[in-house]
Amino acid sequence: MPADETTINLTHHFLIAMPGLEDEAFAKSVIYLCEHSARGALGLVINKPSDINLQGLFDKVELPLRREDLVAIPVFHGGPVQTERGFVLHEAVFAGSAAPSEPVYASTMTIPGGLEMTTSKDVLEAMSTGAGPRKVLVSLGYSAWGEGQLESELAENSWLTVSADTAVIFDTPVEQRYAKALSLLGLEAWMLSPFAGHA
Repeated sequence: MPADETTINLTHHFLIAMPGLEDEAFAKSVIYLCEHSARGALGLVINKPSDINLQGLFDKVELPLRREDLVAIPVFHGGPVQTERGFVLHEAVFAGSAAPSEPVYASTMTIPGGLEMTTSKDVLEAMSTGAGPRKVLVSLGYSAWGEGQLESELAENSWLTVSADTAVIFDTPVEQRYAKALSLLGLEAWMLSPFAGHA
């Protein structure tokens, strides 16, 4: 496929499901895109809580949770891929007072925009001691698109896109995240037609 000068990079953007998107995993979802390139895209659904909270997750992995602020936070359905694996989206954490350089945890993706996604257990171990990142979203599974797949879904009007606001991820009640993400575009849900428009 020849390089296209109009290639878009939606890393650190939200994908907001249009009303016509009825796929069970993605209907009314807001997805935070951790990575988007010519090879494809990877993201986490931020508004579909599972029936387990962080205390329950830590019990399962046999770690104490010494962070009262996190005990009742839900674990999210991040998407339909690798649903048995945990993904921790968190604010960037730096070792000591050092300037931003290498991630602190063993397996971490640094995302432009000040966030990181960690898949190694050491981030949970840090949280279990009362340390670790202050703001976190933990999901089981992730969402992924192959080369050109997301672009074709965008062309079919399946998704709206907007630059991500971390306050929607970490500070907005779960049930308000869809509306809040839409409001970043100046939209409300009632303004959207459930039917894709094709001229």
